Parts: sequence; structure tokens; C-alpha cells
Amino acid sequence: MAVKKVAFLTAGGLAPCLSSSIGFLIDEYTRKAPEVEMIGYVDGYMGLLKGKSIPVTPEVRKNALRLVKHGGSPIGNSRVKLTNVEDCVKRGLVKEGEDPLKVAADQLVKDGVDVLHTIGGDDTNTTAADLAAYLANNNYKLTVVGLPKTVDNDVYPIKQSLGAYTAAEEGVKFFLNVVNEGSASPRALNVHEVMGRNCGWLTAFTAIFYRRAIKRRVKFLPEFGLTKERHDVHAVYVPEAKINFQAEAERLRAIMDKIGCVNIFVSEGACVKEIIKEMKKRGEDVPVDAFGHPRLDKVNVGQWIAKRFGELIGAEKTQVFKSGYFARSAAPCKQDVVLIKACAAKAVECALAGIGGVVGKDEDNHNVIRACEFERIKGGKPFNVRNARFRKMLTEIGQPHPRKTRIVKK
Repeated sequence: MAVKKVAFLTAGGLAPCLSSSIGFLIDEYTRKAPEVEMIGYVDGYMGLLKGKSIPVTPEVRKNALRLVKHGGSPIGNSRVKLTNVEDCVKRGLVKEGEDPLKVAADQLVKDGVDVLHTIGGDDTNTTAADLAAYLANNNYKLTVVGLPKTVDNDVYPIKQSLGAYTAAEEGVKFFLNVVNEGSASPRALNVHEVMGRNCGWLTAFTAIFYRRAIKRRVKFLPEFGLTKERHDVHAVYVPEAKINFQAEAERLRAIMDKIGCVNIFVSEGACVKEIIKEMKKRGEDVPVDAFGHPRLDKVNVGQWIAKRFGELIGAEKTQVFKSGYFARSAAPCKQDVVLIKACAAKAVECALAGIGGVVGKDEDNHNVIRACEFERIKGGKPFNVRNARFRKMLTEIGQPHPRKTRIVKK
């Protein structure tokens, strides 16, 4: 089947790859198949359900690579699960009695779309999988090709999701500034809360990249109190590893007594089960999103960690700094640009050949960039706490190694 019209949509939270992915896709189509018409659905699946789209004009084609230099998404995002009928009805996206999957499929047919590119994380692409299955089962002639976006880097079987490298580097920039809050008062506890609901990859590599930065780029003056020790990371907590609070409190208190501050990096999804259990005991509701995930802004891991350790280690001042919005809104770094460009090129190749799936490095097939079958796509892939770089860092900062990866179920 000849491809005449292509549509794009971006969905879920932001990541430093959305704008650039669209830019590379438009540029690739313009060079490989200039006759193909292109549109972008506004605000992700919400725009698809509402039939709201914007055209890719000749001017946009000509300047598409400008998008590579930007963060965010030029066509907007939303969190919509097409199989969550109740939520779609409640939000006015479909009428009572309508099936959102059918509404979406009919809109694609109405718009004459032959290929739909979805750019998003595990929720976006599992929704794309639901849509692709519905289309196939109901004889709609349309190919769905996804790109894996998530700063968490937690999508099976994708080796490296788009934007994750950048988010880690941006987290470094963020903490290079706020670490100086450790000098604002004696016995200061700085907690850097990093994004990562079920996966600690981003927290771990933000810490790894940060320590590399202060080693290579920062000059200290210990003779006048400006020391590497006060700027270093003293603890890293991820969802896959349990925290021995008593042992860690003793270790961190010794650091506080010695240098007058402590810096902790923690994933926003660490200790979530424990916190929710405490909230329910107090009779508090735990709100969830359209995908059934607990609202992490309400759980507030960083504040919980700060309060608990602040008391245990005798901190006079505790502060929580969240780098998430800063990191996820950035334009992609050079390493991500290379990966995004390669994945976009393969996505167009697959689309023109009628091959659906999520395009990325397939870790089950020697990390070759290919269209991974939708039935293999799922989220919640844990960070391997036995990662050599992670273990080396923990050794250097004096934190005990986790014995094994603790799987956090969705």
C-alpha cells in the first residue's frame, strides 16, 4: 500500500526528544517521500479523539530541523488511555457508549491517514499497541510506528529510550547550582529528587554524571572551605533497592558531623509503597492518573526522605530540590540527537514498508535499531542495581551495594 498521508502525535510527560523527533521525521519524509502529506494531532491522543490537527506546510518542511534545537513538543501532549473508557467519557473526549479506540480509528480513516507515528513512553506506546491491535482486528488499513520517549529509560525491550541521556545531563546542571545551598546554613541536608517512577536509571546516571562533572570541570579550594566532599553525592536511592534507614542514618550522620552537610539523590518512585501505606493508615486518599499510577506529586518521596533523614542525622535545615521539569523540558544533547536521528530514519523506512512497532535499540536482538513488535512493548523495566558504574559509585561514596534488583510492579 502506497503511503499518502502521515500523522504524528506526542503523548505522556515531556522528554528531551519530542520536538526533535518530529523535526527529524518531517525532514526524513521530505527527502525520502516528498509527495507524502503530513499532519500533527494536537495534544496527543486527545487531539486524535477530537479530530484536531495542524498541517505540515511547505514552510514547516523547509525549516523542520529547527525543531531539533527545542525542548517540549510543538504539537502538545496529554495523558489519555484509549482503553480507559470511563476517563475518556468523564473528560468529554468521547460520548457515553462510545469506544475510544473506535473513535480514534474512525478519525484516522476520516483524515485519510495511512501511517500514525506515536512518540511517547510506555503508556503512550502500550496505548499505540492497543490501537494497532484494534485496527488490525477490524480491518483498518493503517500502520502505527512508535518512537520510545521516556526519561525513565524503563521500556521493554528498548535498550536506550530517547531523551534519557539528556535528562541525566540536565539534572547535573541543576544540581551543580543547588548543591551550594549546603553552604546556606550549618548541618544542611540537600535532597535531589529525580524523576523515575519504577526505574532508578535516571537517578543513578544523574549521580554518576554529576560526580564525573565535579571531578573534571570543577576546581576547589579546600584551604578556604571549598571542598569536593561538600559538593559530592553521599547517598543514591532508587526504587529497585530497599533502604536500611538505621544503617544509612548512622553512615550519613558521620558524614554530617565531619563536613557539615549531606547530599542525597533519590528517585521520585523510591519508597512509594511505604509512603502510600502510611497515607492510608492516616485515612488519606492516594489519587491516581488515567493509567492508574499513584500521583507522585501527592506521594512526595523527596519530602518524606528529607523529613525522615533530617531527624535521624540531626540536620538543622533540610531542602528538597526537584530537577524533573527542568530536565525533561530541555532540547536534546549531542548523544541523544544521534540516537533520535537514527531512530527517526528507521521509523520512516519502516512506515514506508508498512512495518509497525516501536523503533529503538532492541536489546533482545543485539541492540539493533528496528521496529520492536508492539506485543513486546511494556513499561516498568527495572534498573539493574548490579550495573558496574552504579556499583563503582556506591563503593566510592561508601554506600553498601544492594544485593539484588527489587522489582517494582506497576
